[in-house]
Amino acid sequence: MEMTYPAEAEAFRGDVRAWLEDNLPDGWFDPDFEMTAEARAHFNAKWPAKLHEGGWICATWPKEYGGKGLSTMEGVVLAEEFARAKAPMRADFFGDTLVGPTILQWGTEEQKREFLPRILRGETRWCQGFSEPNSGSDLASLATTAVLDGEEWVINGQKVWTTGGHHADYCFLLTRTDPDAPKHKGISYLLVPMRQSGVEVRGITQPDGTAEFCEVFFDDARCPKDNVVGGVNNGWQVANSTLAFERGQSTTTGYRRFEEELRLITEAARERGLTDHALLRQALARAHTKVQVLRINGLRSLSAAVSGATDPGVTALGATNKVFWSEMHQEAMALALHVYGAEAMLIDAGPPSWPGALRDKRRDGYPVSPMQSAFFFSRSETIWGGTSQIQRNIVGERVLGLPKEPKP
Repeated sequence: MEMTYPAEAEAFRGDVRAWLEDNLPDGWFDPDFEMTAEARAHFNAKWPAKLHEGGWICATWPKEYGGKGLSTMEGVVLAEEFARAKAPMRADFFGDTLVGPTILQWGTEEQKREFLPRILRGETRWCQGFSEPNSGSDLASLATTAVLDGEEWVINGQKVWTTGGHHADYCFLLTRTDPDAPKHKGISYLLVPMRQSGVEVRGITQPDGTAEFCEVFFDDARCPKDNVVGGVNNGWQVANSTLAFERGQSTTTGYRRFEEELRLITEAARERGLTDHALLRQALARAHTKVQVLRINGLRSLSAAVSGATDPGVTALGATNKVFWSEMHQEAMALALHVYGAEAMLIDAGPPSWPGALRDKRRDGYPVSPMQSAFFFSRSETIWGGTSQIQRNIVGERVLGLPKEPKP
């Protein structure tokens, strides 16, 4: 299955490709290109400013809010070309991809003018304050509270698994503002400053030595009254928009990471003489097939977006794709460990870089290789963004019309 792009989108592709070739470091496209740690740090520090100067951060946003006003197809072409070049295309994932679009859809004009320019310039970093110790998949049962005190909300409670919380300037926070309302109805979506005395962030050290996830404690933390997005007690509906943005990103580019990963696994199998084994060949073929299914589903999602289709099958795509790729990736990483065998336990197992790895060098405390890092992280992917169980419930209840799961 392929898709013919409009001529204007293909012309735009040439513009994006030319910009990347002019602005990426010399030698970037060479097969054996590598950067020193110092050069990589310099690139990471300077790249967001270059992206902003080129107008590529949030380029699909309306021009009045700093975007380029790109069409859906132009936005897809932009993502495809950055993926082809393996070039970062955002300043801050949570700002660019989650809370920014949410503010565009639900925010007041004052909120748009205050927050969107800083997201575009890469000046603020965000984190997501949804999950709590006893409210993960059942998010509506959250217990963190916000009480209005004059012109400010006073916030108390705890969030957990808050990625990047130790770096964030703001948190888009779900909190209970009406304790007497039904649990879905009494929640509000607040934009809370993180750098204040009432906010404590503790990193949760993972088995691989990283602490990207955090616990966040709010103890009489303060938030301006006007920082409610979408209206008081309407946070559940607003949050579902944010989750839809998270699940709907990179429909035609997401498969590329898994395609590159499979290439590395196959290369390692060849080096070890394992491709003569019929069962392993079958496993590699099955992995290849699933990557292609993911690619085709991305094209289906794009076709639906362009045509405006809203049938039940289209509604199910977001949930089914999330289940499919997250479970597929866990299978692929298990296959990688099988190919490497006992060597997979060594600190330098696998190549020096691996798609999706959180780390590309050994870490103090519990050192891992990039491949091991990707394996550990894959274990979380069936959880974040909505667990596989929840996604299957969405398909069953909202698309297939099956009875709702009984309440305990």
